Amino acid sequence: MNRRVFFSAIVFILLGLAAWRFWPGSEGREAPATLALAVHSPLAGPSRSTPAPVVEAPGAISTLSPAEERIALADPLNARERDIQSDLRVLNDIFEAWQTNFPHDGNPVGENSEITAALTGDNRLQLALISRNHPAINARGELCDRWGTPFRFHQLSGTRMEIRSAGPDRQFGTPDDAAFSP
Repeated sequence: MNRRVFFSAIVFILLGLAAWRFWPGSEGREAPATLALAVHSPLAGPSRSTPAPVVEAPGAISTLSPAEERIALADPLNARERDIQSDLRVLNDIFEAWQTNFPHDGNPVGENSEITAALTGDNRLQLALISRNHPAINARGELCDRWGTPFRFHQLSGTRMEIRSAGPDRQFGTPDDAAFSP
């Protein structure tokens, strides 16, 4: 047996043993992060089953598709266990995700309904950062605060968006208003 064939056979055997050792589902063994990432690659296409919950452990790999992760970003918006400041931070995170995906376009512009339409996928990439049927979106297609009042969005610059809530009294310009300015 020539030397090249011998070394190729050794490499093949070692790769086979490594694959067996780290194969998902092997008794008592876990897949390394690189194998888990390949299984959940966006190239693999959308999953037909319900995704497993996201594990918050350091270094954990999300089982959500990239599209599901973007939409999940809006899940805490207006959640009972949160407050208005948390909601404003969630919206700011959504605008930051927008800027990541549209780095040369700046923030979406227009009235609340136009901005909401852009964030729900009415954009050149058809990229949804928030689900069209999110409970924070009213019948007119506007993103609303936890008291049902549409947010006010003010573009401070192409990359900075001020977000305002009228607060519990539902009137803008009163002391209970809440605002986020990056």
